Amino acid sequence: MIIFKNNINMLMKEDIIKIFINEFNVSKQRQLMLDGERYYRVENDILNREMIRYEDEKPVKDKTKTNNKLAHGFMHNLVDDKVNYLLLKPYSLICEDETYLEAVKNILGSRFQRRLAQLGIEASNKGIAWLHVYIDAEGNFKVMKIPSEQCIPIWTDNDHEELQGFIRYYDVEVYEGRDKKIITKVEYWTPETVDYYVMQDGKVILDSEMYLDDENNYDGHFKVNEEPYSWNKVPFIPFKNNDMELPDLQFVKTLIDNYDLTRSDIANELEDIKNVIYALKGYGGENLSTFMKDLAYYRAVKLDSDGGIDTIETKINIEAAKEHYETLRKDIYDFGQGVDKNQDKIGNNPSGIALKFMYSGLDLKCNAMEDNFKWAFDQLLYFVNMYLQITKQPVSDKEITIVFNRDIAINESTAIEDCQKSKGIISDKTIIANHPWVSDVEEELKQIEKERKSEEPPMFEAGDE
Repeated sequence: MIIFKNNINMLMKEDIIKIFINEFNVSKQRQLMLDGERYYRVENDILNREMIRYEDEKPVKDKTKTNNKLAHGFMHNLVDDKVNYLLLKPYSLICEDETYLEAVKNILGSRFQRRLAQLGIEASNKGIAWLHVYIDAEGNFKVMKIPSEQCIPIWTDNDHEELQGFIRYYDVEVYEGRDKKIITKVEYWTPETVDYYVMQDGKVILDSEMYLDDENNYDGHFKVNEEPYSWNKVPFIPFKNNDMELPDLQFVKTLIDNYDLTRSDIANELEDIKNVIYALKGYGGENLSTFMKDLAYYRAVKLDSDGGIDTIETKINIEAAKEHYETLRKDIYDFGQGVDKNQDKIGNNPSGIALKFMYSGLDLKCNAMEDNFKWAFDQLLYFVNMYLQITKQPVSDKEITIVFNRDIAINESTAIEDCQKSKGIISDKTIIANHPWVSDVEEELKQIEKERKSEEPPMFEAGDE
């Protein structure tokens, strides 16, 4: 753990920031982040494969060899299934103080649901996702997802729950005259302030452009009504994939690489090897191209008096290859804790128990993310409450709980039948909430009440007094 003391000189702070960046650039953690995003985009390692041959016992590239590069999107499917399962359906916020709850919902806005899904993908691919909290130019509360490979947290504890500082670095394009350049911007955040730097000639120096503007030249994180404020916490919130902060790719990368490799090799063999090889004896033609043309056109070839044609069939053991692929596929879904939706195995109408068994691995994986995301949401509420205080809005001491509503796979027919059988045993509201066709319970109850009233006969018939 590195501590920046108040009396440390500026040069030493800049040197330490540079050390952090250099170490993170070559770290295994950052490489895993980049690999996780690549495989999510189906840019697997197989795409970089080159065929070689040996000349004078030295390997050289061979562009004449067949080189199929079959990249399979296992990680894209595994991550999307996980995020859609846990974060696709709208989350629920529960609090006894309705006024306070409504204020929090208004601050987070309708886009926060989408933001959670983005954080889920980022955390799954990179082990950890970062949400930056800030106040925009109009004084509104905002959040922004920061690419994890740009972020270097400085923790105060081994459990990685409290930040002492935070370094963010990223490249931007700038023009000097007509020349386009790439420069690296660096930000160093503390609970009270933020410093801006650039990387120049291998050194970290203050970003003069950021300090020429009076709006940025103040002590604190932001301004409200021209008054500087600090969050009193580093305004970056970690949304962890799991307690170890590992990406999902870590557990299945070698399996996916082997699947890509073997499928590509079989494709090469099928393309290179013909089903029949002709062994010619006493061929009377000019060359082999003439032989193939005569065979294709005339269905006959010219031979010498003692000539003959034998055929040699070549075979690939497809069954052995298929068994290997199926085993690899099963291992990828088992160790990736995903759901293999192979209809041959689960059938067209699986029972509720079968579905629960199928989704057991995915549930375990989602449990780890859900627990960490709930903790991160509690950290977010700290900043929301502080914003409410700054803007003179009421803040309650009542706790707000977030509930993630999983998109659980069910057998619809069985679920509807169970709802019908539950009539009179539990409340109609609970039955409606568990009906597979209902997405909004309150709206459904209002519609039922509206239809019930429209079917009631009038109290008096026309002409009655």
